[in-house]
Amino acid sequence: MATIMTVGQVNNYIKGLFGNDFVLSRICVKGEISECKYHPSGHIYFTLKDESGVLKSVMFASDRTGLDFELTVGAEVSVTGRIGVYERQGAYQLYAHKIEKSGSGELYARYEALKKKLEEKGMFDEMYKHPIPPHALSVGVVTALSGAAIRDIMNISKRRNPYVRLILTPVIVQGEEAPASIVAGIKRMQEQDVEIIIVGRGGGSMEDLWAFNDERVAQAIFDCPIPVISAVGHESDTTIADYVADLRAPTPSAAAELAVFDYIQFSESMRMTRLRMAKSVESKIDRARESLQTRQMRLAYLHPKTRIEEQKDKIRQQVDHLKVNWQLALGRAKQQLALSAQRMGSLSPQAKIDQGYAFLSRADGKPIRSINKIAQGDVIRAHVSDGWIDAIVEKLGEEKRNG
Repeated sequence: MATIMTVGQVNNYIKGLFGNDFVLSRICVKGEISECKYHPSGHIYFTLKDESGVLKSVMFASDRTGLDFELTVGAEVSVTGRIGVYERQGAYQLYAHKIEKSGSGELYARYEALKKKLEEKGMFDEMYKHPIPPHALSVGVVTALSGAAIRDIMNISKRRNPYVRLILTPVIVQGEEAPASIVAGIKRMQEQDVEIIIVGRGGGSMEDLWAFNDERVAQAIFDCPIPVISAVGHESDTTIADYVADLRAPTPSAAAELAVFDYIQFSESMRMTRLRMAKSVESKIDRARESLQTRQMRLAYLHPKTRIEEQKDKIRQQVDHLKVNWQLALGRAKQQLALSAQRMGSLSPQAKIDQGYAFLSRADGKPIRSINKIAQGDVIRAHVSDGWIDAIVEKLGEEKRNG
C-alpha cells in the first residue's frame, strides 16, 4: 500500500528535489516580460514568456541592489537565479538574483512602431478628442459578455446612478478575431441612442490585451462620433486604444466612475444650488424692498403735501410760541398793573382822607396848595371821608419848617 502524505509533505519533498538539482539551483533564463508588478514591500513579481510557454518569477527586495533599470512589459531580459517551489501555492517559480537587458520583445517593438505611426498621423492630438458629457443618461459598453469588466461596470453604475441606462454590445476581446469584433461592436453601438461608449476589458498579459493595440481598433475609436472612454486592463497597462480614446480610464471600474454621474451627489448639489438660488432671490427681493421703502420715504418727504404740512407745523409752533410769550407778557403786565395800582392807591387823596386827613379846595373846586392862593374871608371847602365842610378863612399863618 502507498504511503499517505499530506499536501505539505508533498510540496516539501518536491522543494527538496528542486533544491538538490544542480541545474535548477543556478540557472539563467532568457525571455520576454509579459506581466510585471512592483509590490510596496519592494519585491518585483513578473512573468517570463517565449513562444513555448511562461515562467512565473520573483525578485526579492534584498536582490534589487544590482538592478539599474525598471522592468517593463515587452522588455526582453536574461534572468539569473534558481528554480524553487512556493509551497503555499504548490507552484514552482524562478527566484531572480540578477536581471540584465537583452533587447526588446517582438510585441513591444510592434507596439512602439504603431504608437509612433499613429502619433505622427495626429490621432492622439487633444484637438480631436470629444468632451465627456457630465450627466449622461445612456452609456454603451463594448466588452465581453462575461468577465470582471462588465460586472464591475454594472455594479459601479447601479451604485452611482440606477437611472442611467447601460447598453451592452458583447464582443470578443482576446485572440485573432478580437480586433474585427471590437471594431464591429463600436460601429453597432453608434446606431444606439447612447451618449458615451466604454470600450475595454479586464487585466491580463500583453498578449491578452493585444487586440487593443490593433490599428483597426484605434481607427474605429478615432472615427467614432460618440465620446469613447477606454478601459483596458489594470492601471499599469497602457494600450494604443488608451491614446486614441477621448478619455483613458485605468480600469473598467474607473471608466464607470467617469461615465456615470453620482445621482446622490448630483441631487445634493442640485438641492444646495436651489437653496443658494432661493437665498439669492430672497436677498435681492429684500434689497429691492428696502430700496423701494427708501424711495417711498424720500418721495413722501419731497411731496408738496409733506412740505405744506411741515410749514403748517412750523406756523403752529410759532403761534404756540407767540401764545406762550403773549401769556407771559400779559401776566407780567397784570402784575405790573397791580403793583402800579397798589402804589397809586397808596398815593390817592381819598386814601389820605380815609386816614383822617382833609382835602381843601376853593369854592370853585380848585385845590388849595398854598396860603398864598387864598385870603382872609374866603370861603373854602374841606373834604372828609364821609362828606364835605364849608368854612370861612379867619386867619392865615405861615408854617416854619426846619432845614
